[in-house]
Amino acid sequence: MSDVVYAGVGMVCKEGFLRKCLERVEGVEVLVDLCHRLRLVDRETVERDFGMLGGELGTENATRSRVKRFLVQVLVYHHTIKPSEARRLRELPLYPNESLLWDSNWVGPMEGGQGGLSKVLPKMSLQFLSFSDYLLRCFKLLRLESAYEIRSDLVDVIWRMRPALRHGYAHDMGYGAGVDEDDELKKKRSMTEFHGWSRMGLELVDDDGVSPVRLIKVSPPKLGESIPAEVLAEFTIDLKRCGESIRREWDSIGEFDNLFLMGIDAASVNGGPTSMLEEMKGENKYGALADDMNFPKRYGIIAVRGCMVLEVRDEDGNVLSDPSYQPVKSDKPKDTIKRYFKVALDPAQYAADATGKGSLFGLKVYQTLNVVVRRHGKENNFKAVLETVRSLMTGEGSINRSIPRWLQPVLLGYGDPASASFQSKKMIHFAEITPGVTPPDAALDYGDTFVNESHLRSSFEGNVVVDGRKDCDESKPQTRLNYRIKIDCKNGESNIIATSYPFLPDVSGNPVPFTPVQVKAIRSGLSPGLTMIVGPPGTGKTDVAVQIISNLYHSFPSQRTVLITHSNAALNDLFEKVMARGDIDERYCLRLGFGERDLQMETQFDFTKTGRVNHILSRRLNLLEEVQLLSESLGISGSAERGPDGSPSYTCETAAYFYLHHIQKRIQIFNNQVENDHLTASIGELYPFGKYFNFSDSALAVLTLEEAKKSFERIQTIFDELAEYRPLELLRSQKQRIDYLLTKQVKIVAMTCTHAAIARSQLIQLGFQYDNIVMEEAGQMLDIETFVPLLLQSGEIESMSRLKRICLIGDHHQLPPIVKNKDFSIFSNFDQSLFARLIRLGVPTIELNMQGRSRADIAELYNWRYNNLGNLGHISTDNKFLSCNPGFVHTYQLINVNDFEGRGEYSPTPYFYQNIGEAEYAVALFQYMVLIGYPPERISILTTYNGQKGLIEDIVSQRCGNGTPLAGIRPQSISTVDKYQGQQNDYIILSLVRTKSVGHLRDIRRLIVTVSRARLGMYVLCRQSLFAQCHDLKRVIDQFIKKPTKLELVTGEDYNTQRKANEQIPSEKKFVIDDVTVLGSIVHKMQQQLIS
Repeated sequence: MSDVVYAGVGMVCKEGFLRKCLERVEGVEVLVDLCHRLRLVDRETVERDFGMLGGELGTENATRSRVKRFLVQVLVYHHTIKPSEARRLRELPLYPNESLLWDSNWVGPMEGGQGGLSKVLPKMSLQFLSFSDYLLRCFKLLRLESAYEIRSDLVDVIWRMRPALRHGYAHDMGYGAGVDEDDELKKKRSMTEFHGWSRMGLELVDDDGVSPVRLIKVSPPKLGESIPAEVLAEFTIDLKRCGESIRREWDSIGEFDNLFLMGIDAASVNGGPTSMLEEMKGENKYGALADDMNFPKRYGIIAVRGCMVLEVRDEDGNVLSDPSYQPVKSDKPKDTIKRYFKVALDPAQYAADATGKGSLFGLKVYQTLNVVVRRHGKENNFKAVLETVRSLMTGEGSINRSIPRWLQPVLLGYGDPASASFQSKKMIHFAEITPGVTPPDAALDYGDTFVNESHLRSSFEGNVVVDGRKDCDESKPQTRLNYRIKIDCKNGESNIIATSYPFLPDVSGNPVPFTPVQVKAIRSGLSPGLTMIVGPPGTGKTDVAVQIISNLYHSFPSQRTVLITHSNAALNDLFEKVMARGDIDERYCLRLGFGERDLQMETQFDFTKTGRVNHILSRRLNLLEEVQLLSESLGISGSAERGPDGSPSYTCETAAYFYLHHIQKRIQIFNNQVENDHLTASIGELYPFGKYFNFSDSALAVLTLEEAKKSFERIQTIFDELAEYRPLELLRSQKQRIDYLLTKQVKIVAMTCTHAAIARSQLIQLGFQYDNIVMEEAGQMLDIETFVPLLLQSGEIESMSRLKRICLIGDHHQLPPIVKNKDFSIFSNFDQSLFARLIRLGVPTIELNMQGRSRADIAELYNWRYNNLGNLGHISTDNKFLSCNPGFVHTYQLINVNDFEGRGEYSPTPYFYQNIGEAEYAVALFQYMVLIGYPPERISILTTYNGQKGLIEDIVSQRCGNGTPLAGIRPQSISTVDKYQGQQNDYIILSLVRTKSVGHLRDIRRLIVTVSRARLGMYVLCRQSLFAQCHDLKRVIDQFIKKPTKLELVTGEDYNTQRKANEQIPSEKKFVIDDVTVLGSIVHKMQQQLIS
């Protein structure tokens, strides 16, 4: 103990030093006495618990060793400095290993339910102590949820690959004395073979005969850290046995993709594989394989290590992961098709392995890895998100600088929940002192929000004055105008003062006549502060978002707006509507992420980063050609100055000098001459650019001064635009140009919430800044997924954040964020969105109250869930909403489907529910609709389970496959209800699948999504007796069962039939479908008639 006595406090507080000194103490009695004197343990309790009676220590070495380990641990625990939570997180592996994946205390089964009550899981509540507290909970839950999803994928791959002991090897292959450990590991790997296959997993190739995974670099730790800065490795796979499509999938793996390396030892298999079909006997008797905590023992999993791809090469040394690489097709057959992967391993996991804490094998664990598993890209971004959250925790000060002070207490759940609303005193004061924000007493620019003056007047309550007029002048035609509006509220009265200005020519602009509530939402979105818009189905959430974005773009041209959505489909839809307006220059728009290629724009340019740069360079050449033509028309240069290929001789820089010395000079001379009172020449004789514009003598003779000045403006716009492109001439690399475009030029940047988390560190490094953020689908984003996009810029100064407007648009009555593990969703409340949390806290919202999607009777299935949700005028006037669904008696109907061939729901694998009767009925109904003339693209088939979706797709492929009368015809979509949220179609065929229990449709939010997808017709296939008994669904099911529960058709009608929905149908024309066989026979006869 002398080392402890003379050591400083700093040394004693270190765990390694203190443990080393204490373990050198030979007498256990000394440690007992020391702990007793320090009042850490009671002497009698220790003696009793360890079997030491009479105050005398036992003589057995095992007992004394146990006592010593216990006492050393007690002393170390109480006298060493615990690492901070931030340091623990820095040293925590981001990739889950085999210990975490199959630890039931943390990552339990999917149907955890009440099991979560006994687990030490963090919980997402309404309020948080600090941003550190908030981020720590989010990080832990994100890590555990991603581990559960990863476990499910890994289990599926290994189960399909079917590892087995190679024939001829004995099972008792333990480590023998005197046997080289590397040889032993190599022999163990050779004992394992795979009798199955999986498209997502491959066996590694052992090139060097030592290990399939070769460690090539371990960088020393950075200053102040204890884990390696970088750990690099290589491995090889052979795609020779893979088909062409699977080979393309593996070759599509690029830089920064995540893979998982697994060690499978068939010799350690305990009990052998169990058939999944046997597991499903009874009511999910054994559950899913992913929930089997003994799966590693039964399939020989001894190690799981994650890695990130840095480079992929083929046998010729070509870098396949390089985006610029173009594959060369070769007809020469090869014995092998090898791919060489260079990957970065998790440094924290490597450090744990090196100390023996991560694996019993130590660093030899990397020699046991013999399988690589890939995952789908959409599900494989967990590491980047976790890194972002962890980096936020280590630099919490940046949060206080990035998020405005007026928003921070609202996000944490403290203070006045209405304090961030644009009408609060705090936000009014903020508007008064903040540049770039319209003062509260100034007019807001509503742009083209109103289609005419009458629309403007009907959108506000109070005294409306337009251009000084209290009443609308009906004698004049109402032309399209833009408006600036000031709202003055005094003595309980609202005075609305509107001033018009010209509408932009040659643009489509806003086509939507917004309701008063939508106008209120747009006003809030233009004002500083937090805007919360609740949009029930069909109420025009996206149209409101587009109008807010357009108004911000025109009102504050120097500000940048970021668009965030949960899904690529919603983001593309929002971005397309923004561009379809025609009043936003496409060079100021940029789409980040991996879904930008799906944009269906009526333009030859794409909106990716590379596409925007290419568009600008192409546009630059066109403008320089105009400058060249202008110069030649003035006689300043000739065609001889052009390049060898005829390209213009000007650059953006020389064009600026040309404008300064030649164009401005001529314009100034022209202006001086026309202002001369003694002018005798005509405007056309003095006009200097007649040759450039190809004006004839007669056109110049009648040229007016106003027309001449407009042509000067056209010329000036050419040089103004070229001035914006000038920096791209100085930046030579594509990356530099992209970075410049992102940080300096674009005004509207669109991305998904996932991509925002992935790209945050890069955006911060580039100095990206923005002033406004609009989030669609906010109700479907996790709390942290909404929080991170608020932090895509670093704060400018401690007391000021650049962010001025935050607009969240969503519907908390529809589906919440997807969390697969019920422990995390039910117990930890991890599926709570920030949008729903703020509403529960009492933050003011604007709820849109008029829907224009569905027929009035279909809207009644879900409008009860909202406050006074009504119908827009066209619902009661448009012919398509008043007409019938040809061939059907009812516009919507619940159809009872009994067991088909004695079978209702069934599960070939756990949680993979199918119902063959409902699937056959849905496809037969689709065929019937197509055969009487319904366009297939106006029909969607939805279901509540992935298993049923796959079954329906198979049946459609058979019934509408090659050689059938309906060959190649498919519905617009076959999807699950969850994936179809945010989409709609005219006619929906819905299969509810379950016949034994209601299942997850019991969630009322899922039910609202389900019944709100159809515009004109909905036909629901289900077991009526089961769903009618569910109290949660009673409000909707009761409306369904007011109509007959057997499908009723109208004979003799086709799609072109003109009949009103409320017309009485003669009984002789009605035909009742008893079951699916009857409908199938009708469809068969119709197909035979079609053939004949």
